[in-house]
Amino acid sequence: MIDTTVAVFFILSAIVLLSVWLVDRYKPFKKIGAALIGILLGMLLSNLGFLPGESKVYNFLASSGVSAAVVLILLSVEIGTVKKAGPLMLKAFCIGAAGSAIGSILMALILSSSIGPETWKLSGQFAATYTGGGMNFAAMGQAFNTSNDLFTAALAADVALASTWLLVCLAVPVIFSAKSEPVNIETNQTSNTDQKQTFTLEHALFSSGKPVNLFHIAILLCITFGSIWLSEQIETWIAAIPKILWLTSIILFLGQMPFVKKLSGNAMLGNYLLLLFLASNGAKSVISNIIDVGPAVFYFALGGLIIHGLIIFGIGRLVRIDMGTLAIASQANIGGSASAMALASARGYGDRILPGVAVGLLGYAIGNYLGLSVGSLMKFILL
Repeated sequence: MIDTTVAVFFILSAIVLLSVWLVDRYKPFKKIGAALIGILLGMLLSNLGFLPGESKVYNFLASSGVSAAVVLILLSVEIGTVKKAGPLMLKAFCIGAAGSAIGSILMALILSSSIGPETWKLSGQFAATYTGGGMNFAAMGQAFNTSNDLFTAALAADVALASTWLLVCLAVPVIFSAKSEPVNIETNQTSNTDQKQTFTLEHALFSSGKPVNLFHIAILLCITFGSIWLSEQIETWIAAIPKILWLTSIILFLGQMPFVKKLSGNAMLGNYLLLLFLASNGAKSVISNIIDVGPAVFYFALGGLIIHGLIIFGIGRLVRIDMGTLAIASQANIGGSASAMALASARGYGDRILPGVAVGLLGYAIGNYLGLSVGSLMKFILL
């Protein structure tokens, strides 16, 4: 097994290279997209034993790597383009949050005899984590004083299924909305018609649009490292507000400045970091780890996720929300802001990147309240 830091980085970068090449070269892979291919290849190599199921590289990409990607991509976001997508994304997010709460309640009622007296705690934890991502899971475990064994088993199930759900959300818009799915535009396949059109964020994710020089890269890296550091410092002073909110606010402010708008290559570099992150997400989905989790706890997490999916995609389509928006909102529920942005970028939904990040932040804020409410309700019912 390859387990050194440099070697793991090499394999992940090779996965991204192969994924982009396949999408660029062969038409059947264009609809699938480089992100989904990268996740599948990461899962394959991990389960075959070539990549480790856990690595410092994955932790880095899930924290600092994603933060850098957030900075680089959001610098290209035009706030005016998200006005139409915002209300629709919020509606989809609320449907998904309701689905998470209902799923947690139903699975607690079904599996209470198998899991035992702490079932109500799991219902609160999964309602919270399936509303705003993994940050809420730990907070609810501490609030409910969940036993170490149950917490560890539930966390393992959550991590494994969250990675799988990202794959599902990447595939859903292709499967159910093929005709309206935006096509990723690669550097060497931009048509003359596209070149005459406004160079949008969808284009910028795959091409700089103009030569990238060293001076621009130096400025971008300075902004990236500086904004991440500044947001971390502010979080230490005002701990009640998460770092991602400060980081988003700083970058949106900087992104509207004329000299920043002239920089090139930022969205493309950010998209590359996201592709690395998604490939590492696939590598973390080791089937043997899923099997090791207690069956009842795994079924609880899986059932809650399925119910969430049925509700958000079922009801969402009934109220005429497109599958792309529903998938991003669902990913904001399950994986948080970073995953929502990764999905929106991977699928070329430039106008929905910022709304996806926004509802992800909302999930961080309300997830714990919803989890406490669901947990308290199930404690009353089951005990």
